[in-house]
Amino acid sequence: MDNTKQYLSQEKYEELRQELANLKMVERKEVAETLEFAKSLGDLSENAEYHEARDKQVDIEDRILAIEEILKNGVIVSNKHHGGKIQIGSTVVLKKAGESAVEYTIVGSEEADIQAGKISHQSPIGEALIGLEKGSEVTVNAPRGSIVYSVVDIK
Repeated sequence: MDNTKQYLSQEKYEELRQELANLKMVERKEVAETLEFAKSLGDLSENAEYHEARDKQVDIEDRILAIEEILKNGVIVSNKHHGGKIQIGSTVVLKKAGESAVEYTIVGSEEADIQAGKISHQSPIGEALIGLEKGSEVTVNAPRGSIVYSVVDIK
């Protein structure tokens, strides 16, 4: 896997484009207006509103740069699996001995959300699953020790 690429679903790609547009067209203007107002209040060295607005401006500009980099290196993946092997975009059903099955979707790091069942392809389990087929067993070296999973299904 190429670590410079950002793997995104079409939905996440569109979400990031919308966030970028909002940051550039709305939030940049709002913070600029806030800065102008804060400057009009006088002494900038003790002007809390000015410093807060400057911090927000830095945060907005940092996020804009980060999103632009993600979109520039973005590769849109589908959720279809090809050839029966797990890849980014695959939804897999896994089972640990003595426990009920769990379902995860393998996604790029920008989309990872364990609560929503989305795990990064760069996580220990994501890395271990890439390339496996239905019926495979894999040992994942997790922070709490080794865990053996069986691949029950790939969707």
